[in-house]
Amino acid sequence: MKRAIAILDSGVGGLTVAKEVMRQLPREKIIYFGDTARTPYGPRSSEQVRMFTEQIVDFLIQFEPKMIVIACNTATAAALTYISEKVDIPVIGVIHPGARAAISATKTGHVGVIGTVGTIGSGAYTAALQELSPYVNVTSEACPLLVPLVEQGLFRSEETFQIVEQSLESIRNTSIDCLILGCTHYPFLIDTIQEVMGNEVKLISSADETAREISTILYDKGQLAKSDESPIHQFFCSGDGEIFKKIANQWLGEQIKRTPVVWQVSTFKD
Repeated sequence: MKRAIAILDSGVGGLTVAKEVMRQLPREKIIYFGDTARTPYGPRSSEQVRMFTEQIVDFLIQFEPKMIVIACNTATAAALTYISEKVDIPVIGVIHPGARAAISATKTGHVGVIGTVGTIGSGAYTAALQELSPYVNVTSEACPLLVPLVEQGLFRSEETFQIVEQSLESIRNTSIDCLILGCTHYPFLIDTIQEVMGNEVKLISSADETAREISTILYDKGQLAKSDESPIHQFFCSGDGEIFKKIANQWLGEQIKRTPVVWQVSTFKD
């Protein structure tokens, strides 16, 4: 049996990580769970986010995955250590990969971070960045209005531009030279964010670095998939299956059309 990489998120944001895993590791099977019924996680307490994450992990474990990826920054901050101690397979988050990419990219040492209220409030990115480089200067900004835009599939509307512009007003007036998209939903808005921030600011998505870390861990454990047979991915969501499927098709394109398996799970409630 081909063991899968399990990826979980508060909604559709983790599809940005799934897409990069499919690109870098095309032989790997993915089982994805998006908690679209309870998104966004950002305004919730860390205890509640940890409980939701544990429920999803308990659901995913039945498929016997070889790794769990918490592709949600808020859940990574609240639950990574807890989940890592709970299961006996590797568990990785998206905060440290994003921090590493930013430290490599910055030339001035002034890094910006945008994320949910929960992620920014946790201080997890500042801690990760300063662990890698104690001299880095970090400016953070919570952008709670962005996740709902993505969950509704509003990527390029005039309303979206106005909300992004408003959300980034404070941080774009600083001297940062790179900006971490500290929520996996934000790459859906990357063109608009880049337009608002200007081309002199490099945008950092943790998806690419996270996929590299997955590859490294699986290689070290001798668990990289070897079959040339195209994997059959599985996608689950807790909310509206049609909206989820529409966004997944739009974002993943041919990759999901080749294996269009989307199931709605209605047992996850507040």
